[in-house]
This record gives sequence, C-alpha cells and structure tokens, in this order.
Amino acid sequence: MNLFSMLAASAPAASAVPEAKPTYLFVWEQLQGPGLAIIVILVLFSTCAWAVMAFKALQLRRARKYNRYFDREFRSQSRVLSMFERRIAAEGCPLFNVYKEGCMALEERLRDKEGNRHRYVSLKSMEHIKGLIESSVAREAVALESGIILLAIAVSGAPFMGLLGTVWGVMEVFSSAAQVGNASLTTVAPGVAAALATTVAGLLVALPSMFGYNWLVHNLRVATVEMDNFAQELSAKIEAEYLQEVPVNAREPQAVMKAEPPAKAANEELPVVKETVKEVIRERSAAQPESQPQAKPKQTTPPDADATRVGDETALDFPSEPGQSSLLPPQSEAQA
Repeated sequence: MNLFSMLAASAPAASAVPEAKPTYLFVWEQLQGPGLAIIVILVLFSTCAWAVMAFKALQLRRARKYNRYFDREFRSQSRVLSMFERRIAAEGCPLFNVYKEGCMALEERLRDKEGNRHRYVSLKSMEHIKGLIESSVAREAVALESGIILLAIAVSGAPFMGLLGTVWGVMEVFSSAAQVGNASLTTVAPGVAAALATTVAGLLVALPSMFGYNWLVHNLRVATVEMDNFAQELSAKIEAEYLQEVPVNAREPQAVMKAEPPAKAANEELPVVKETVKEVIRERSAAQPESQPQAKPKQTTPPDADATRVGDETALDFPSEPGQSSLLPPQSEAQA
C-alpha cells in the first residue's frame, strides 16, 4: 500500500517540465564579462541619442515657429531699422539674431568717430556689413547643428560594438567547450545566445539614431537655406536704403554731388598745345615783311571735264622766315 502511494506521488514530479523563462531574462542571466560591459555602453549611447533627438527636435520646432513670426513682422515694416530701434528681443529665433547683427553693424558704420550719425554708408562699409551678416548666419547654423555628432557616432559605432561583443562571446563559448571536451547543445547554446544579444543591442541603438539623424539633417539644411535667403534679402534692403552710390568725401555726399568732377589729365594738356601753335603762328606773322602780300586761298579744279571731281582744295601759303630757302618752284614755272 505504501509502495503504490509512493509511486503515485513520484509520477507527477517526474513528468513535470521546468517552466520556460522569457528570452531577455535568460540572456541577461547568461551575460558576463565583456558582453555585459558592451551592453552597458550601448545603453548609455542609446540614452544620449534619444536625449539629443528630443532636444534638437524641440529646438528646431521653436526656431521654425519664431522664424515665421519674425518674418511676418519684418516684411510689414517700412524701414530696415524699425524693429531694431524699437528694441525688440526674440531669444531663440535664428533670423532675429542675423537681423540684429546686421543692424548693429549698420548702426556702427553710420556713425563717425565723433559720434555723428550720417544718412548713407560707403561701398566699403557695405561690404563690411555683408561680411558680418554672413558670419552671423554661419554661427547660427553651427549652433543648430551642435550635438548631431553624437547621433552620427551612435549610428556608425553601435553596430560594430555589438558585433564585437558577439564575436568575443562566441570565442569564449567555443574555447570553453574545447577545454572541457563537451560541445553539446546544452553547454554551447546559452553562451551563443548571450553573445548574440550584444548585436541585437547594437542594432536597437543604431536604427532609431539613424532615422533621427536623417530627419534632423534635413530640417537643419532647410533652416540654413532660409537663413541664407534672409541674409541676402537683408543685405539688399540695407544696400537700397543706405548705400551711397557716389564717392563719399568726408561723409558729405550732397557736397560731392554738387561739386564738379575734376578735369582729366588729357584734357588739361589740350589748351597748352593750342596756345603753343598760336604763339608759333604769331611769331611767324611778326617776322614776315610788310610789303609781301598775303597769299589768298586758291581753288583749283581739274582741267579735264571728263575727269572725276575730287573736291575743292585750299592752299595756304605760310610766311617764310628770312634766309629760308623755298622747296617749291616759282609760281610762273608752276603755272607753265
């Protein structure tokens, strides 16, 4: 009687199957050494990546909203410095920071060393203002892109760290099985499962980081293009309103516009040449004897009626100086 009761009590215990654990709990229990260290590092990477993605998403959303409000207000003003003179502040708005930098540079160039404010700026000052606006755009772009490098590291480095943990874990499992001399499935499978867990962890870190990185890079590129367009528009408005096209002399453009331009060097030499020719003709006229009649202009026509008419020719006889031989034949010989 007692024997049968003992057999009946032991039968359910022998047929009972151990309860299966969840995969992640079983793998976590099998992790040890390098695999566990790599899992911890990947968890830290994932935490930093998600924090960066959340912060940059909120920053870009706020910047896009502020830029929309600022652009609406900027286009409604009649002058470039209207908002700047009202001392409006908009922290966290990239377009406002670019606008503020350009207005400060313009205000600085409109004032001279004595503190007097003028109406126009020179072309050189305008180039200086454009350079400061472009540098402000570059600073804002760098500020928006800060922290993106952590996502790039997570995307490119996490899978390789997981692969390193897998290779290391498989190497330890097979080396232990070789030393013990028992390569059964029950002895090798737990170690291989723990080794593969590092690769899974690396992919879980890299995939969300890759999607977030691509989304942030696209929005950052759009924001940078918007800032470049606004910088060009701001420079064009400043140039149309404050650039003086004529040369600025002592910051008095009106006086320069009224003043006559200086004569060119070539024009200054012409009156001197004309006066020299007049003096030579006057000296020769004074040296000519009074009894010698002045030669009159003589008009000659071709004797042949069929010949082609070339035109009227006028000959002028200039008085010769005393003692100077004439190279022309006498008038009688010339008529013959």
